Amino acid sequence: MNSHDTSQPHVILAGDPDTPAARFVAAMNSGDPQALDHVYEPDAVLVPVPGQPVTGPARLAANQHLQSLGIPIEARHAYVAGDIALLIVDWSMRGTARDGSTVDLSGTATDVARRGADGQWRYVIDNPHGTA
Repeated sequence: MNSHDTSQPHVILAGDPDTPAARFVAAMNSGDPQALDHVYEPDAVLVPVPGQPVTGPARLAANQHLQSLGIPIEARHAYVAGDIALLIVDWSMRGTARDGSTVDLSGTATDVARRGADGQWRYVIDNPHGTA
């Protein structure tokens, strides 16, 4: 499959390393805040709490908080039309955090990503709580 084929919208699985969901999961699970920030466009929006979008340093801080738990995240798939992707992502983070507390977070995200001129997918909108 040509990853830049724009003739038909299609579904790609999160396990495909070229998908935005797979890049996000790998970056989140790396524990590296800068690697995670690179999966976002510079002005991208993250909604860490329903109704409270953040960008810039606040986005970085919100993601660093999740990474600090030290629990891997899992995700599902994306719908792609050309260089835009709508991600419907069932995600979960379950386990024991580095501080010993129990973590049981999950949701269904609705996210938008765009493929840049360099071929890399970056998040434009990251809404982990979906319609909440």
